[in-house]
Amino acid sequence: MATHKQPKSNIELSIIILSYNTADLTKLTIESIFQSIPSYLKYEIIVFDNNSTDASVPTLKKLENNHSNLTLIESKENRGFSKGNNKAALHAKGEYLLFLNSDIIVIDNAIDTLLRYYKQNKDAQFVGGKLLNNNNTPQSSTGPFYSLPVIFGALFLKGDYWGLTRRSPHNSMKTDWVSGACLLTKKDLFEKLGGFDEALFMYMEEIDLLYRAKLQGFHTYFCADAKFIHLGSASSQGKTYPILQVYKGFLYFYHKHHSVQAISLLKGMLQLKAEMSIWIGKLTQNRYLLDTYEKAKSILTMAR
Repeated sequence: MATHKQPKSNIELSIIILSYNTADLTKLTIESIFQSIPSYLKYEIIVFDNNSTDASVPTLKKLENNHSNLTLIESKENRGFSKGNNKAALHAKGEYLLFLNSDIIVIDNAIDTLLRYYKQNKDAQFVGGKLLNNNNTPQSSTGPFYSLPVIFGALFLKGDYWGLTRRSPHNSMKTDWVSGACLLTKKDLFEKLGGFDEALFMYMEEIDLLYRAKLQGFHTYFCADAKFIHLGSASSQGKTYPILQVYKGFLYFYHKHHSVQAISLLKGMLQLKAEMSIWIGKLTQNRYLLDTYEKAKSILTMAR
């Protein structure tokens, strides 16, 4: 990621939001930010629109006209999560970067709480908040890196359900990764790490970034006191698309960071998951399972 020198400013925090066909939700996110941040915190909001076809751009332009600390960047193509966030970060003037999804609602003073936690914890280089569902129940948003046992748990043991692969702790703690839906770091560190890997379009981007950070001795923390509602999957295209992106993300991550033997074992597990799901789909005449995991198998075939 190329650095983009900015003149010195008094802005402490740059809040970066990606927008893609979520006009109403993005507006709610921005309004919740305005309502929650204390007056003493100097901040800006940068919204990067990924070529939305709904009312996002006119809605955001109206907000931009009414708020001097809001900047809209319009893209002529959908650049995805990594490229969109990286492009927006180039324009950031703040010392700190807070990446927020466009379906996040800030609760009370969560952003200030998150920033204070970061500053007070000298061992923290990345911090994520506690995400909640719309009914205020905990939403799993942190966990261990995806080793082969962790992936096995996720695929075959309902690891997310049991808290083996991702969870929502009651207390603040050091962790391997936090959700990219709410991620705070320093701009100079983000640039040092090269930003998000732009070969990843959606899913696994924060895992890859935080894995690279850990390899260089940087640490990630989960802040349980900074709470955000995350409506979830607002920009995703049904259930099939996320599953296929997870398959692609796992394969890319392992080809980038792990051995040939580990890649082979990963492919075996993903193949088994696909075959089992197709078999169940045939037995139950579930067209969703059949279509989704036939496509997943084709991803594995192309990856060989």
